[in-house]
Amino acid sequence: MANHKSAEKRARQTKVRTMRNKTKTSSVRSAIKGVRAAITENDKTTAAKLLVTAQKLLDRLSKTGVIKANTAARKTSRLAQQINKL
Repeated sequence: MANHKSAEKRARQTKVRTMRNKTKTSSVRSAIKGVRAAITENDKTTAAKLLVTAQKLLDRLSKTGVIKANTAARKTSRLAQQINKL
């Protein structure tokens, strides 16, 4: 447990940031699931539209440091490859 005032503040900030990051990563996962669902249905136009929104979310998360930049690039690239195969 935090003993100093500044340590208590850091603990509060960490809790808030953790919750914020969890909600953001959850929304990205949902967006990726939507793209994958469109890919399994062989719906290229819908998958491409959903990929744009998923890519924006991934880029925003990598920019703020929630996920690493390479992870965002890898996920975007793999989804784009699957769409191009359709």
